[in-house]
Amino acid sequence: MFALPLTPGAELRPLEPWQAEEFLAHLDRARENVSPWVSPSFVASDLDGARGVLQGYADRRARDAGAIWGIWLDGTLRGGVMLRSFDAALGVCEVGCWLEPAAEGRGLITNAVGRVVDWAVRTRGIQRVEWQALAGNVRSLNVARRLGMSREGVLRQAVPRDGGRADIEIWSLLADEWRG
Repeated sequence: MFALPLTPGAELRPLEPWQAEEFLAHLDRARENVSPWVSPSFVASDLDGARGVLQGYADRRARDAGAIWGIWLDGTLRGGVMLRSFDAALGVCEVGCWLEPAAEGRGLITNAVGRVVDWAVRTRGIQRVEWQALAGNVRSLNVARRLGMSREGVLRQAVPRDGGRADIEIWSLLADEWRG
């Protein structure tokens, strides 16, 4: 297994189905912070659900269609980054992230997402990295800004949310912009 250092005491590692128990414990700590912003299917509430989320990403990884990594801070899983979609033939991927409150304000997400973007662009030849976030998710939108992404627009009322519908902001970064 590999681990990439992010900051002192923090590292990025693959997050795999055998870690479902640790992932569920993390989700229990993060649930209130991330539930408003991510798909309900991601925020598993039991061990089978947690294993299912991680197995889904393992299956994507096996098909070269996505991946998930955890962010460990002082040995405890505190968040992560995922390639929600990945299409090397088209040269397009979508990156996402989440973090529990105990790890906020340390630059972990920006650093970890930057590592994944760099790998996707430089190693895999991705030409377009996409970022989608609910319009009110200020923390997520700020990460997109810090990474140098451009806001492309809003998908109005794109997803069901809290008994209504919510807008999604679309941001992107092109390979030439990342390398430059």
